[in-house]
Amino acid sequence: MIRGADLKHERIASILAREIRSGRVGHGDQLPGEIELAKRFAVSRNTVRSALAVLTEDGLITTRTGKGSFVLFDGRPLDDRLGWTQALAQQGVETELRVLRLALVPDAAFADRVGLESPDFVVIERLRVIVGGAAISIERSRIPAVGELRDVPSRGLVDGSITATLSQAGFHLDHGRQRLRGRPLDAEEASLLDRPVGTWFLSTRRTSWTADDRFAEQIDSLLDPQHFELSLNYGGTER
Repeated sequence: MIRGADLKHERIASILAREIRSGRVGHGDQLPGEIELAKRFAVSRNTVRSALAVLTEDGLITTRTGKGSFVLFDGRPLDDRLGWTQALAQQGVETELRVLRLALVPDAAFADRVGLESPDFVVIERLRVIVGGAAISIERSRIPAVGELRDVPSRGLVDGSITATLSQAGFHLDHGRQRLRGRPLDAEEASLLDRPVGTWFLSTRRTSWTADDRFAEQIDSLLDPQHFELSLNYGGTER
C-alpha cells in the first residue's frame, strides 16, 4: 500500500519534470496550486506535496510559503561535468580529463536493477586534473553496452565526451537522481589523486535516464571540495 503511494507521487513528479525540462513550463513560472494538481492527477494533496518535494530535491522548483511553487530549471544540460568545466574555467582554472579505464564489464545484478536485458556495461574511469597542477576528481561512469555503444572501448569516446557519445547513439539525458555525501579516500583513490589516505572528498552518485525512461548512465564521482560545491535552492519553512 505504501509502495503504491510512492509510485503515484513518483509518476506525477516525472510528468511535471518532463513538462519543465521541455520548456512547457518556463523558468520563473508558477506551478498550479496543490488543489489544482490534485484534481488534475486525481490524487490527494499529500501525494501532490510528495511529488513537489521530489522536484525540489532535484533542483527543478522552489516552494515559497504562502505563494506557491516556482520553476528554477533554466534549460541547462543535465550533465554536470559540462557545468564543472565551465565553472572552473570562469575562475581561471583550466582542467583536462585523463581516461584511466575504458572497458566492457558484465554486471548482471545492476542490469536487473535498471531494467536491461544485457548484463554488459561500458565502464569509463577518468581523472580530472588542473592543467599543470593537481588532480581534483575521479569520475567512474557506466553506460549500457547496447548497439553502437558496445564498440566504445575499441573506438573511444566521441570528442572525448560521454554525453556526446550517448547522444550519437540516441541516448539523450533527460532526468535522473543524484546523492552526495562526504567520505575519506581509500589507498587506491589517494594514490590516483596524490593525496594522503583518509583525505575527505565529496562523493556523488548520479543516475540518468532518457525521456522514454531508458537507463543512460550512472556516474560515481569523488570531488575535491576546494574546487567543487553543492548549491541548494529552498523556500521558506515553518518552524
